[in-house]
Amino acid sequence: MTNDAIWIVGGSSGIGREVALQYVDKGVKVIISARSEEKLAEIVALNPDMIESLPLDVTDESSVKLATYKLYANGNGPRTVILNAGTYAPMSFDHFSAEKAMRVMEVNYFGVVRVIERILPHLIVGQAGKIVVVASVAGYQGLPLSLAYGPSKAALINLCEGLRVELMGKGVTVQLVSPGFVKTPLTAGNKFPMPFLMEVKDAAARMIRGIEGDAFEVTFPRRFAFILKFIRMLPYAISLPLIRKGTGG
Repeated sequence: MTNDAIWIVGGSSGIGREVALQYVDKGVKVIISARSEEKLAEIVALNPDMIESLPLDVTDESSVKLATYKLYANGNGPRTVILNAGTYAPMSFDHFSAEKAMRVMEVNYFGVVRVIERILPHLIVGQAGKIVVVASVAGYQGLPLSLAYGPSKAALINLCEGLRVELMGKGVTVQLVSPGFVKTPLTAGNKFPMPFLMEVKDAAARMIRGIEGDAFEVTFPRRFAFILKFIRMLPYAISLPLIRKGTGG
């Protein structure tokens, strides 16, 4: 596959998997990457003519280097890259762990940075490309139980804002996807209420519609995103007690 395919990093489960399958239904070829070769093979078996697998561990620099070399060494390579690899680990003050925070940041933030470092020069040379980074509405606002996850997504939001500005006029577009709660293996173990919880098929469909456009941020469900953005604009003296009350604190 060459530049007509869409490369999905973190495509073996959850939203990434569903996005891959929906693209295939639309006649678009996809390359899916993740650590688990077994899971990748299961998805490829669904449609070998349209899906190609490329095992990749975003926490391993040599793995990222090898994968991107395979895709871009001949001067071609995917022009649309969706960076969806991520992990979730709830963390609160009474189980505060620097190790856990660093582990989450290693996947969610530095994993994305490693891939961008390798693909960006190729996209700039071709003056064509789209980098889609999947963050989360958890990056908008500090939230209970999100002391490890939230900061990693906030870092992605800040990164994408800066890249979008710097790449204007370079032919490369950066898009930010900020989902709310979606029924995936990552959220299956949550013991707290998840407002506006979405089915993964609906979330993937909204994500694809957004990627087909040119808006900087694609977010869903919009009501939940609007509420968090509105709270973020309030003075801390109002917003932080409001968050505590709204989350059952």
